[in-house]
Amino acid sequence: MSKAVNNILIPNVTKTSGHKQVDKSNQLPKEGQVSEFKDLLQSKLEKKPLHNGINLSTHAQKRLQERQIDFNGEEYMKVKDAMAKLKAKGGQNSLIVSEKAAYIVDVKNNKVVTAVDKASMGENVFTKIDSTVFIN
Repeated sequence: MSKAVNNILIPNVTKTSGHKQVDKSNQLPKEGQVSEFKDLLQSKLEKKPLHNGINLSTHAQKRLQERQIDFNGEEYMKVKDAMAKLKAKGGQNSLIVSEKAAYIVDVKNNKVVTAVDKASMGENVFTKIDSTVFIN
């Protein structure tokens, strides 16, 4: 027999049998055991860098697309080398200027924060920069 509550028909619930069987095949691993989910979550939390060492912020990705800056191959390697030099010299928030563009980088996190194409470089003011590298 069912009972109507707030115009919703709710069936009677009967008790289940006293003997319960638990399926342990989906049980979470115990402390110290390997967990595929845990490994995946940890890799996402660590934010493994893109491009084998350099992260691109969402803003930088947009700017590279909008300004049609080619950040592959040679340009990427130049920026990567420049970031290694900046890190060795203690740079933190730096400006890397190449023949194609200028990049604001967060050296500590290996991240390109934004990019400005060569045509727009003269119109910009770069603030909060502690070091600059010119690359050819």
